[in-house]
Amino acid sequence: MGAALSLNIAEKGFGIAVFNRTVATTHSFYENAGDLAQKITPCDTLESLVASIRPPRAIILMVPAGDPVDQQIAALRPLLDDDDLIIDAGNANFHDTNRRVAAAEDENHPFLGIGVSGGEEGARHGPAIMGGGSEASWQRVAPILEAIAADYEGAPCATWLGEAGTGHFVKTVHNGIEYADMQMIAEIYGVMRDGLAMQPAAIAEVFTRWNDGPLQSYLIEISGEVSRAVDPETGKPLLDVILDKAGQKGTGRWTAIEAQHLGAPIPSIEAAVAARNISARLAARKIGGDIYGEPSHDAESIDLDLLERALIAGKILCYAQGFDLLKAASDSFAWNLSLPDVARVWRAGCIIRSSMLNDMASAFTDEPDTNLMFASRFVSLLMENEASLRSLVAKAAAAALPVPALSSALSYFDMMRMQRGTANMIQAQRDFFGLHSFERLDREGSFHGPWAES
Repeated sequence: MGAALSLNIAEKGFGIAVFNRTVATTHSFYENAGDLAQKITPCDTLESLVASIRPPRAIILMVPAGDPVDQQIAALRPLLDDDDLIIDAGNANFHDTNRRVAAAEDENHPFLGIGVSGGEEGARHGPAIMGGGSEASWQRVAPILEAIAADYEGAPCATWLGEAGTGHFVKTVHNGIEYADMQMIAEIYGVMRDGLAMQPAAIAEVFTRWNDGPLQSYLIEISGEVSRAVDPETGKPLLDVILDKAGQKGTGRWTAIEAQHLGAPIPSIEAAVAARNISARLAARKIGGDIYGEPSHDAESIDLDLLERALIAGKILCYAQGFDLLKAASDSFAWNLSLPDVARVWRAGCIIRSSMLNDMASAFTDEPDTNLMFASRFVSLLMENEASLRSLVAKAAAAALPVPALSSALSYFDMMRMQRGTANMIQAQRDFFGLHSFERLDREGSFHGPWAES
């Protein structure tokens, strides 16, 4: 992504110096830059990199999260002037960004942590950029970042979202939503493949058709493309030769961890993370199949319209959970995070870009601080499609077709509209074995059950 981002910056007319610790990589990048090479200065050392940039400098780091970032900052800082700005544009844990911002401020050095989404293609032609750190530091580089960002109807998908690690936290939640969105699509694919015995080419046509409707999004678009792809070595559909073991780099797990710390329910995202973990347990799944056998997966009662409507409902509920987590973090960390701004940044360039996000930005503008499932423009969509989600989850369960993220979305929906839940039983149990006390419906205060008297 660093190479792609550099070419994007050069293409927008900005001069840029580049450095990679492998000198041959730097020179290969420069030699293959074509006409853009005139805007690029290749550097063999950090010293030459710093010398090539006119003060006050801005240096973007694109290195793996964790210790490599700290090592690069430690190597750079002695070479820089006090007002030179370091920008971490990798997938950093926001706690690390908070620490780095605080350390930089203690030494009167500017530092930004920005989330960048869109993959290599987005980095090259226009990503979504989520800024965090001091607003003054953001403004220094905003003209460049806005120029290279994706464009949505004339508005750049790049903005400053808040202090310290805000940008990286928003990117983390973006990735958590991405996990759930991808998992739900995979579950729908599984129903079509195993329950309806559809071939990849037919599945591709379904995704392509859905991309012209309410589900229009980058992930639905590429799901059609990958379903249509053919393996050049075997001539088989590419999906049929790919190992069913999903990788992850940790951002989905970070989302789940932070949600637990903040007490924010994100069951669909947590289910997606768990599903990836289960996918990696190939040997255990083989044992399970050998012991219990493969079910028939008969799902003839499921039709494609039901699948589309169920996915619409699941998607809304997934985003509702993600935005609710952002609000919980904003309240907890006093970030004053603008949810409409987040939705607007995600409208183009990023992996989870979709036609729904423009409506989500409007919903949060019209009804600030509301859960998305209670926003008037999404209530009607949920009411139209909730029955389909319920029907799909029930029929998938009967056919032994796992749909963990969609099932979690449905349970979230049901619990969030259940005015009298079942936690009273849990509170009674807690008081029985640990005298933790409980509250009553009929009067205020803290109480114990009759077992406390014995």
